[in-house]
Amino acid sequence: MAERLELQECRACGRRQHYPRPLCLGCGSPDLGSREAEGGGSVDTFTEVRRAPSADFEPPYVIARVRLDEGPVLLTRLVGPGPWACDERVRLTWWQGLPVFEKE
Repeated sequence: MAERLELQECRACGRRQHYPRPLCLGCGSPDLGSREAEGGGSVDTFTEVRRAPSADFEPPYVIARVRLDEGPVLLTRLVGPGPWACDERVRLTWWQGLPVFEKE
């Protein structure tokens, strides 16, 4: 089965959010459903980590905030060749079961 990035969607106001919560952040409604993210977004900000916090991570790697086209913002990892830039278009992919982003 392919990985899917699920977003919560408010049935009252249409706002989408990630991670799942008991109430809509926009209107407070508990009437929430889910939908699959399209997978597109843009880089809000990023940093290249050159000193790993533990031996489990091999530097350098890039951590970023990605704003999905649907609205939610994810703290994630950018994969693939750089250089990177803010407002750069990215698309969802998967790495070791985690959602990460690569250049479009």
